[in-house]
Amino acid sequence: MKIHANGIDIRYEVAGSGPWLTLSHSLASDLSMWEPQLEAFCRHFTVLRYDTRGHGGSSAPEGPYTWSVLCEDALALLDALKIERTHFLGLSMGGMIAQHLALRAPQRLASLILADTSSRTSAAALPVWQERLRLVRETGMAALVASTLERWFTPPYRAAHPEVMARIAALIVNTPAAGYIGCGHALQTLDLSERLSAVRAPTLVLVGAQDEGTPPALARDIVAAIPGARLEVIDQAAHLANMEQAERFNQLVLQFLGCR
Repeated sequence: MKIHANGIDIRYEVAGSGPWLTLSHSLASDLSMWEPQLEAFCRHFTVLRYDTRGHGGSSAPEGPYTWSVLCEDALALLDALKIERTHFLGLSMGGMIAQHLALRAPQRLASLILADTSSRTSAAALPVWQERLRLVRETGMAALVASTLERWFTPPYRAAHPEVMARIAALIVNTPAAGYIGCGHALQTLDLSERLSAVRAPTLVLVGAQDEGTPPALARDIVAAIPGARLEVIDQAAHLANMEQAERFNQLVLQFLGCR
């Protein structure tokens, strides 16, 4: 389904029943990233998945995106669907959007679940992002597939699941260049660490033990900054812990949300 909100078309899907639980995906992915969670979560929640601006079936306007705009997209979608309050789970870029939402519209979030994400982009990481954006501009998204899969999954998982690698590679390649570049500009400006002490939503932070992109040290920084936040490190998982260790990931989320 699609809805026009905040000046763009936003693709979304709703399934299940119960309180609202909103899922926000990583860069260079789309709402299908959450398939390993859908059955388990829909037993307890009405699950909203959506494609971030520049991804999947949502509009991909040219130009740099900002965290303010990405937050406005999410809030406009919630408004259009008449969702006053939701649990919010974001992974990687989705977790960055979630942090901004927790600060900008705290009354809309029943709880906050941050997976394999960060609260800041270091100066050392800026040249890496600039090189990725250059590659996409000059050669397209295919240039990022191999290195992205290496960051997102552990070597044993990649070797054992070629069908998953093919599916995720297709998601990366099919991400509009304008969307990747637009969101890439936002990622270079991420700087929330000093503000997170203002977050009041109950917060769970999840991270793959082998996540090299947003490693456990960054997850610990988030937990230290948000009052009462809880950390869970998931063994034998890299960046897309929700896929690589789906059963453990789902168990931790549902336990945090009070489901037994």
